[in-house]
Amino acid sequence: MSKYKHHFSHDEHHCVQLVPLFGLLSESELVQVEQVVNHKIFEKGETVISPFAVPQLAIVAHGSLKIYQLSSAGKEQLLRVIEPGGYAGEDALFGVMNDNLYGETLEETQICFLRQQDFKNLLLKYPELSLKLLETTVRRAAEMQYQAQFLMMEDVESRIANYLLQLVKVVDSNSVMIPMKMKDLATFIGTTPETISRKFKILEEKGFIERRGKIIKILDIDSLEDDYA
Repeated sequence: MSKYKHHFSHDEHHCVQLVPLFGLLSESELVQVEQVVNHKIFEKGETVISPFAVPQLAIVAHGSLKIYQLSSAGKEQLLRVIEPGGYAGEDALFGVMNDNLYGETLEETQICFLRQQDFKNLLLKYPELSLKLLETTVRRAAEMQYQAQFLMMEDVESRIANYLLQLVKVVDSNSVMIPMKMKDLATFIGTTPETISRKFKILEEKGFIERRGKIIKILDIDSLEDDYA
């Protein structure tokens, strides 16, 4: 059962300022947005985001949240782990439907929610906010395009290592199982199955991991983080 926490000080707890979408807003405008944000504390293992939930932006203030989708066979496919300052559901504010995205807490986690309807009401009440958010969104889209180009050049070995480190956080163990087919993992991190196999072998040769099919044992988490995270 979720526990609710009220009476957050705006000076101490501007959840919305953690989100790039609101990065250009003034202090007074942030306060306006914060007034319609709901703060909740969840226990470990609670579902925060799902296709059946009210469309809303979820900002992690404390704790961590795993974001995953379900395969056609109903198996979890980890997408990422969100830590304090991270968020999910930004698309929901603009009416994009969530067809297959889930978020589950990995520990006691404090989430700040901004519902789509509250967001719309806010824009109607403060038209100047709409213009600023439009400017921010356009700028963010340009940044994302640059980031996508940068990702194309980024070392695949690093992407695999960071994916394994996120899996370690989810299961809280140095032995993890890849939750999807290798071809799907290759698509997810932007490479080919052949490259995935080569990179896993390199990580094994370096003494970072031990692999048996989909089961990966991380032999030296600290060194893996130092070299790749």
